[in-house]
Amino acid sequence: MRISVIGNGYVGLATAVGLAGDGHRVVCIDNNPDKVRIINQGASPVYEKGLNELVSSCVANGTLRASGDYGDVSDTDITFLCVGTYSPSCNGTDFTQIERAAEDVGKVLSKKDGYHVVAVKSTVAPGTTERVIIPALEKSSGKKIGADIGAAVNPEFLEEGRAVDCFLNPYRVIIGEYDARSGDTVEILYRDFNAPIIRTTPAAAEMIKYASNAFLSAKISFINEIGNICGRLGIDVYDVAGAMGHDPRIGRKFLNAGAGFGGSCLPKDIEELIDTAAKAGYDAGMLKSILELNRQQPLKMVEAAEAAVGDLKGKTVAVLGLSFKPGTDDMRDAPSLRVIAALLDKGASVRAYDPAAVENARKVIEGQVEYCGSAAQAIDNADCVLIVTEWDEFKAESLYNGKVVIDGRRVLDPRRAKGLCDYRGICW
Repeated sequence: MRISVIGNGYVGLATAVGLAGDGHRVVCIDNNPDKVRIINQGASPVYEKGLNELVSSCVANGTLRASGDYGDVSDTDITFLCVGTYSPSCNGTDFTQIERAAEDVGKVLSKKDGYHVVAVKSTVAPGTTERVIIPALEKSSGKKIGADIGAAVNPEFLEEGRAVDCFLNPYRVIIGEYDARSGDTVEILYRDFNAPIIRTTPAAAEMIKYASNAFLSAKISFINEIGNICGRLGIDVYDVAGAMGHDPRIGRKFLNAGAGFGGSCLPKDIEELIDTAAKAGYDAGMLKSILELNRQQPLKMVEAAEAAVGDLKGKTVAVLGLSFKPGTDDMRDAPSLRVIAALLDKGASVRAYDPAAVENARKVIEGQVEYCGSAAQAIDNADCVLIVTEWDEFKAESLYNGKVVIDGRRVLDPRRAKGLCDYRGICW
């Protein structure tokens, strides 16, 4: 099948290489000329494990190319809308970009003969495809959905750091179809995937994405709440979580207590779901509490640092890890942002290191921060070390000899670490 993918960030590019690797011919369309150039050179414009190699392979064998021209949509059978819905200005959701993309695709389809399906892969609030995207397509194309144009919602469930693997090995494939023909067209792409395919309405597909992210967020905030209690009682929350996880009704995944969640998905999706509920006349109090606990959780690291070394004014603090999770350079809503802001507000000098996210961090962190070329350089002469992101290289125990270490991610084995340094976890 011939496929066009609008937007070449983490979701769009993972989708593109996943489908191109399966033998489909894919064109990545983006209005950023640098991204187009980098992809056509056989490289990935975003840092994501395994993505660079797959882009190179697919470009070399001719199944993948990039373009800045929306007109290339006319030479494809199906278009995936993968543009961002994250707004840095409000640290939340903004659907104007995807509406504009739908309008641009519709203009091309107005001149195209034959059937074409537009599938929404970007995360949008329940009802958005039917209320915003379909009208935009119909107005700009002059055609009716269900006749010459099909429409569907095909939400992504990718984890940054392993996005390609998630696309190729999904737990399930959700298709929210406008009509059976639209759903049939999308399903063809996934017929070789070893995963259940669930077909439903567009609004239900959108809600499945939001509900899934809200539930994962709830597990994280729940175990952080339990961890905060365990820490005061001298109980290791990881012993508790491990035993809980044996219950198949609960499961062990996402029960890792620590500095909380970040990224472009979980925080903004819960905010949007709260707003959607409010517009429907419902106060989603539980969802609000998930976010509030998560906002406060990174600051537990700063409190632990103060307990260990006293007043932070004039102290040098090493921050290891800037991206919101390992395996990515994504700084969106990263816990490190709140940690560093609090440290600077208390008068500390901050030395920071991350294997992938330093350049992105420079763009978003306000205040004086010294960025280092290695973990060892950041730690050297620091009064305290904060481990904020669980990159593998931070597991090297020799880095921390004699240091005060606040571990926000259970990177180190507490029993071993306490023999090497003044080790403190925030929930254990």
